[in-house]
Amino acid sequence: MPDRSSRMRVRRRRVIGAVLAAPVVAHVGRSLAEHTSHKPDPKARPQLAISAAFAPNGDLWIVALDPQRRLSLRVSRDDGRTWSAPRVIETGHDTIAADGENRPKIAFGPNHWVVLAYTQPLAKPYTGEIRMLRSSNSGRTFSAPFTVHHDRQMITHRFESITFDSTGALHTLWIDKRDAEAARRAEGAGASAKSAYAGAAVYRNVSTDGGATFGPDLKLAEHSCECCRIALAPDATGGIVALWRHVFDVNVRDHAFARIAPRGVKSATPVRASFDDWTIDACPHHGPGLAEASDGGFHAVWFGERNGETAVRYARLSAEGQPVGETRALPDPLAEHATVASTGQNLAILWRSFDGTVTRLGALVSTDGGKTFDMREVAASAEDNDHPLLVRKGRNLYAVWRTMKEIRVERLVP
Repeated sequence: MPDRSSRMRVRRRRVIGAVLAAPVVAHVGRSLAEHTSHKPDPKARPQLAISAAFAPNGDLWIVALDPQRRLSLRVSRDDGRTWSAPRVIETGHDTIAADGENRPKIAFGPNHWVVLAYTQPLAKPYTGEIRMLRSSNSGRTFSAPFTVHHDRQMITHRFESITFDSTGALHTLWIDKRDAEAARRAEGAGASAKSAYAGAAVYRNVSTDGGATFGPDLKLAEHSCECCRIALAPDATGGIVALWRHVFDVNVRDHAFARIAPRGVKSATPVRASFDDWTIDACPHHGPGLAEASDGGFHAVWFGERNGETAVRYARLSAEGQPVGETRALPDPLAEHATVASTGQNLAILWRSFDGTVTRLGALVSTDGGKTFDMREVAASAEDNDHPLLVRKGRNLYAVWRTMKEIRVERLVP
């Protein structure tokens, strides 16, 4: 069966935050008890969320949970046609989130570095910590898991994103509620109502030795949305850029953009990147996608409501993260959980949509930097399925989609 948010969207396209957020939050809370014993609950919704990346040697790696809720790796040496047997990675007694926007991650760096990351839910609802394992021998062995951030409060540290920049620095960004917690304590001590804190915050840190050590926790932005993924992309200057759902004035949940310099020394002041003016006092659990453009700007996709119409929208962003030209809705009115990737002039936008019976994987493909697109139906499934992924290999772009039946890989371009 497709996920619960898909079924709700078919019944009611005008998304109301309280209705959308409640079932997803309930599932996250339920997963803690399911994972602790590593014994699968036959009544539990399957945790299908994966991440995928091509290794420097061209092999395609998948990180996922196996049926016993253990972290596992699978490798394909033929672009997804066949797969190795799952390899279980030891994580001790950690609980691992692998559903929707909160999924295990994998990243390859220089010097044979490989890192795996995941959110570990904690005892209180909606709390967690970002855990990581590192390898310095191309993944033959991994370290024991460790916590990435220095803050150890039992609060939200969740929805991490990881990437290496062009200098080999490892960046980890996550959603963090330490400032919201501080505001709550201040209010309890008699502070004025103005101390109320909207949403969460985006924090980050940097490792220059492949995850052996980390710099301090650095705040990238106040007042992010609480449960949406953070999109990362390389920057022409050698650093990275980030795009996330932000809380602007009076609960307007649009998107913000910021540049992080090479090796993470400095970050630019965040700017507003989308202008749907979606006012909603809840998190839509629906993060954006971001990819570099060949002219120095960026391609962005996101889900939002504009003038009462919900849609996934695509826009070009300038090098500073501001919209350039027309913002366009995707041609599928049921599109959700879109992502975008590019290699030079090759560009792909990938999404899924549920019609009440079948989930379909759709794509827009361009070979001229987004000037023109061809629309394709990539796959379809009537089973439970994950959000779709895009991965790059040289000039090629591949769609990766996990269903209950298979891990499907389709080359989209060239």
